[in-house]
Amino acid sequence: MTLIDDSRPIFVQIAERIENDIIEGGMPEESQVPSTNQFAAFYQINPATAAKGVNLLVDQGILYKKRGIGMFVAAGARAQLMEKRREQFFEQYVVTMIREAEKLGITSEQLMDMIRRGDEGK
Repeated sequence: MTLIDDSRPIFVQIAERIENDIIEGGMPEESQVPSTNQFAAFYQINPATAAKGVNLLVDQGILYKKRGIGMFVAAGARAQLMEKRREQFFEQYVVTMIREAEKLGITSEQLMDMIRRGDEGK
């Protein structure tokens, strides 16, 4: 895991790291996630901050609590996160790219050619 980034709220970064682990398969559906105290110790942050990040995902239905046992990844969480991230990708990258292309006078066809060229270079 990477270090905490001071430019964004820590609790948001904790939530994103859990999301990434779910998407990448490190935390399968119905598996238990580390406790807020474990997150707090690992990142050397206040347990309340870690809890705030976990609770963001509880509010979204990504995690759920089993009373007296801990937090678990909800069934369907990965698909839900994938859809959310695809939409974010579209808004952050695709729409932004299209707007910039329009400013530069790049046609849709030219843009598609650039994407293909970039894909071939990987």
